[in-house]
Amino acid sequence: MSPTATQVAAPTFITVTELDYVRLNSLIASLGDASPAIERLEEALDQADQVPSDTIPGDVITMHTQVRVQDMDGGDVRTLTLCYPKEADPTKGNVSVLSPIGASLLGSRAPGRVSWLAPDGAEHALDVVEIVFQPEAHGDYTA
Repeated sequence: MSPTATQVAAPTFITVTELDYVRLNSLIASLGDASPAIERLEEALDQADQVPSDTIPGDVITMHTQVRVQDMDGGDVRTLTLCYPKEADPTKGNVSVLSPIGASLLGSRAPGRVSWLAPDGAEHALDVVEIVFQPEAHGDYTA
């Protein structure tokens, strides 16, 4: 598959919880039409290492993880929460896992860097400074 303007560069390897894996595959199946971002997420999940929720490392971005990020140009530090599409609200920092930035965050590690292509073809990147809150690290294995 050749890259498209909304596609995110697929990571070589990500780690996800078994629960996130099941829920995200069910979400993808329910959507029917596959956008480039959904295809990228599906590819990432196909390559993902699945682990039980209680064994996921604390530096891995899972669903409902809150992360502090900074634009590569040294811009403002902001806090984002990786969420499902129905919970997305960019004004509150809630980014959908089906968005290019959300798909690039899933399974990534902090500290680290994520990148994606915007609809206009521009490449964007963020430094993931730290994980502020990961549900699994706080004993919530069903978030």
